Amino acid sequence: MSRRPFTPKVVTANDLLEGDAVWLTSDDQWTRDISEAELIEDEAIAQDRLFFAMSQPNVVVGAYLAESKASDNGPAPTHFRETFRTRGPSNYAHGKQAGV
Repeated sequence: MSRRPFTPKVVTANDLLEGDAVWLTSDDQWTRDISEAELIEDEAIAQDRLFFAMSQPNVVVGAYLAESKASDNGPAPTHFRETFRTRGPSNYAHGKQAGV
């Protein structure tokens, strides 16, 4: 069984206090703009960066590697879920919550 080749990734998580989607930059900061994220093209470095993110439970939760691609404006998502996350939180009142 052959292994799939590594594809570029970004480290993403959710801000602990505000819940916003955030991405890790190359200078160890968290940004709410994926285009400022560090695009990682090496699997070992990606794992190291993920462990770094996971070591910050007082800052972010749910850190993971998300497939991305290089674009003229920096990293860009390659999957619908990640595209959706770049548009901001979807925690507005709707459905049953609207009547509360």
